[in-house]
Amino acid sequence: MENPDEKISELQKIIDTHDHIVFFGGAGVSTESGVPDFRSDNGIYRKKYKNYPVEYMLSHSFYEDHPDDFWSFYKDFFLSMDPDPNPAHYKLAEMEEKGKLDCVITQNIDGLHQKAGSKNVFELHGSTLRNYCTRCHRFFDADYVKKADGIPKCDECGGKIKPDVVLYEESLNDKTIEGAVDAIAKADVLIIGGTSLVVYPAAGLINYFRGSRLVLINKSETSRDSQADLRINGPIGQVMSRIRI
Repeated sequence: MENPDEKISELQKIIDTHDHIVFFGGAGVSTESGVPDFRSDNGIYRKKYKNYPVEYMLSHSFYEDHPDDFWSFYKDFFLSMDPDPNPAHYKLAEMEEKGKLDCVITQNIDGLHQKAGSKNVFELHGSTLRNYCTRCHRFFDADYVKKADGIPKCDECGGKIKPDVVLYEESLNDKTIEGAVDAIAKADVLIIGGTSLVVYPAAGLINYFRGSRLVLINKSETSRDSQADLRINGPIGQVMSRIRI
């Protein structure tokens, strides 16, 4: 039977003895802050909104063809909460501050890593905190689009505003991908937390890891468990709260 205390001690030793650590995280990093995930039994994808499947509503096609319904849904689901970072976010920020962590690579769009103090963050799927005019490319914060009536429009050129998040049918940002790949390739330790590693192409980035220690922290099994040097089954916030930097 696995001893969780021994696994935490092993993670502590890995962090103590390495300085080029990269963290790759998913929805499970933010669920302890009350942010719903996408694929669990109570996740966003299990819901419907005005009889539309949520996955369809998160597509570029839906944004273009049904802008009123898209923005009504987007504001209700993504801009109605104001979550706070949890111990995982704060511990990663502390690790970066102390020179242990090179960067955070996240699939999340909630901005909680930056809110906790992390500086070097690659947001693979964008951020709900940023929005931009599709005509003049001016940026707007979440508060601007939240207060807009109906479809948010640029207050300078009148162009349509789009959230700076990667919708289905859209490609990930090349510069973000290049930065994440470079960081993973140079890392001595890759800690993967709060993700089932089923979302591609993001999950495929870990194939670039050539370092000495691969750590997996997740509540459920992943397809990469057999490759991990250390696997810890549990909530990422609870695990990271026991680490001392």
